[in-house]
Amino acid sequence: MEKDAKIYIAGHRGMVGSAIHRNLQKKGYTNFLLRSSSELDLRNQQQVADLFEKEKPAYVFLAAAKVGGIHANNTYRAEFLYDNLCIQNNVTHHAYMQGVRKLLFLGSSCIYPKFAPQPLKEEYLLTGTLEPTNEPYAIAKIAGIKLCEAYRDQYGCNFISAMPTNLYGKNDNYHPENSHVLPALIRRFHEAKVTESPEVIIWGTGTPLREFLNADDMADACTFLMSNYDGKDFINIGTGTDISIADLAHLIKDIIGYNGSIRFDHSKPDGTPRKLMDVSKLNKLGWKHSIDLEQGIKDAYQDFLKDQ
Repeated sequence: MEKDAKIYIAGHRGMVGSAIHRNLQKKGYTNFLLRSSSELDLRNQQQVADLFEKEKPAYVFLAAAKVGGIHANNTYRAEFLYDNLCIQNNVTHHAYMQGVRKLLFLGSSCIYPKFAPQPLKEEYLLTGTLEPTNEPYAIAKIAGIKLCEAYRDQYGCNFISAMPTNLYGKNDNYHPENSHVLPALIRRFHEAKVTESPEVIIWGTGTPLREFLNADDMADACTFLMSNYDGKDFINIGTGTDISIADLAHLIKDIIGYNGSIRFDHSKPDGTPRKLMDVSKLNKLGWKHSIDLEQGIKDAYQDFLKDQ
């Protein structure tokens, strides 16, 4: 990407988009097209068409999405499917219509079958049934991958896709009900420490294994792919290592300095037993993560405290 080329970051205020924006700024890029959700409704086809026709960005990072944890995914099933389909359909189509040179679509590790072999290789897509609690979101993201492939096949568009593992970091969502597991635990342990609560209750058994990638590492991988990868196949982004929810909870408890106990509510769903990405393709291209999980959580907690 040329340093002065116009770059549209869809979703620049979210954790993912803001990390991409920071990464590009550090690398000397200066010409950004940015619109908040109050300025532009990406679900509205006409608004998206008008933006692309007027601004004609050269490169697009499609990081806008309706996201959340198990509770949010399972509660707002219609919105998670409808909103995400609208957003990615509109942006991808009008990127094609206005001759965008390259687009990166960001998906999620939940696209893989619930009981796929571990670690998750890219070729496991569509080889089994999905985790029911986040099926609508996963289907939307799978559609986004296939949409990029279709525009590439039919029109020759250089549209690529990347699938990050579970993300955390600066500007994360710490909503008490709709956040992902890591930020939810940061909030829960912090509040328990402040209120001197004797215990923290965590959904499920604590046995599921999850992989966590810092958003700044994810952003660096995205800018790397935009500069170094033009293939049709989507690419996993992750660390290649995982941790149990129970061990994660104890790690966060120690970092925050909470002295109470942890109780797992076995009546609540665990979700997928394990989600570990095979990141060998990305590593072979020349990129590897650099932020250690413990340090990353410490940094995320300091970011969380700024808004308290």
